[in-house]
Amino acid sequence: MDFDPKTVSYESLLKMFWENHDSTACHNRQYMSAIFYHDDQQKELAEKTRDEHQKTLSRTIATKIKKADRFYEAEDYHQKYLLRNNRGLFASLNLSAKEILNSHVATRLNGYVGGYGMLEQFNKECDKLGLSSEQAKYIRQAARRGPLH
Repeated sequence: MDFDPKTVSYESLLKMFWENHDSTACHNRQYMSAIFYHDDQQKELAEKTRDEHQKTLSRTIATKIKKADRFYEAEDYHQKYLLRNNRGLFASLNLSAKEILNSHVATRLNGYVGGYGMLEQFNKECDKLGLSSEQAKYIRQAARRGPLH
């Protein structure tokens, strides 16, 4: 995901993160929960929103707040993981490994098949995604099921 502060604020991203993520789950370094910041202002916002969110929880937040450093892309099989688990739909997109990384459509569909989008939202953007009627039908079913968690 590319962050564009002209489109969404860092604080809005943090709000979405805390609301849609189990920040109390403890994982090994490879799968750790982390927020990365680029400057002191982002660090302060991350810490402030963490502290506010902690007040709503009974368990301690395990999410790390770390300075952004070198970025490593995940292995191919992790890219658009939820979409990949829907093999027929994934194959029907006919995207190369590089296209999977950069495809807006694949990103949107990955969220929908994971249940992270509302049917109404999908219907509004469906035509723009360039899907076949069979692909759209599959996504509508996933959106009706709702979130996986």
